[in-house]
Amino acid sequence: MNESLRQVVHLVFGLGIAGFILLFDRDVTLPALVLALFVGFILSDAISRGYTIPLISAVIASLERRDAAPGRGTLFFALGALFCLVFFPREVAFIGLVVLSLLDSITTLVGVRFGRNRIYNHKSFEGTFAGVVVTAAALCLLVPPATALVTAAVTALAELVSPVDDNLIIPVAACLVLTVLL
Repeated sequence: MNESLRQVVHLVFGLGIAGFILLFDRDVTLPALVLALFVGFILSDAISRGYTIPLISAVIASLERRDAAPGRGTLFFALGALFCLVFFPREVAFIGLVVLSLLDSITTLVGVRFGRNRIYNHKSFEGTFAGVVVTAAALCLLVPPATALVTAAVTALAELVSPVDDNLIIPVAACLVLTVLL
């Protein structure tokens, strides 16, 4: 598994879902996310039972972390996106998924490459700091700077201390912060 490639795919995939949510109405995005989750769980179950699915098995083998259920991260990402889209306004869900895509990818990419100072839960100060800076800078294009910084910082803290998959926690934390601040 190539962690850098995994994170680039996470970033592109995540921004693609965020863009999809922004561009299309809920009548399109909700069924699409539910369908993606349903098909994703079927494929994950088939692969975990030993079936080889052309292309998909190879992609999962090269991008999935060792000892994880096949496609687990992708499924949790889609579930987090679905949750945010159901419980928050579309524009807030969009920003929450931008935060997930950027923060999660940047913290890992920088942390793996440059992380020297572990702060909690195997996460590095360098990765977390870079994730906050890049995410806040990008969010400044969408929300006021103070809101961008608070959203990035609180979300990074949630990722740092969360005992569950960050693909579930990050977008929800971001949406909650944005709901309070906007």
